[in-house]
Amino acid sequence: MALGATGPEQTVFHIHTHLTIFVHGRQRQVPAAIGIPGAVAQQTSAGPFVDSGTCFYWLHTHAADGIIHIESPVERTCTLGDFFDEWRRPLGPGQVGPAKGKVTAVVNGKVFKGNPRDVPLGSHENLRLDVGAPLIASETIDWSNTGR
Repeated sequence: MALGATGPEQTVFHIHTHLTIFVHGRQRQVPAAIGIPGAVAQQTSAGPFVDSGTCFYWLHTHAADGIIHIESPVERTCTLGDFFDEWRRPLGPGQVGPAKGKVTAVVNGKVFKGNPRDVPLGSHENLRLDVGAPLIASETIDWSNTGR
């Protein structure tokens, strides 16, 4: 169930989290346009970027770069489970999307203890989900150079 949607993007509360997903050691892409119905993409030097749609849900992706945008009219804590609900994909201790197996959630290089649905989405965090084995070294983003 979606948290909320508005016409234009919101800036009262606006943070970004990076998500990487590995299934049995192979990286899976987090697609653009999650949470942006009627998405319209523009071609940029970095690839397609969704800059408009019929509305923007509070959790959305503009590009297939793994960056989750959390933008809402109120400050609140969203979870990885909220994002997967928006994406309409299952997430739990034994499943990420269609992939099934033991799920390990890693937040800023540290294993998260508990259900991956409960991982809070914080500002400039690097999140990773591993399904099965082998676990892959964390990918991190240097947030200081992104302008976000």
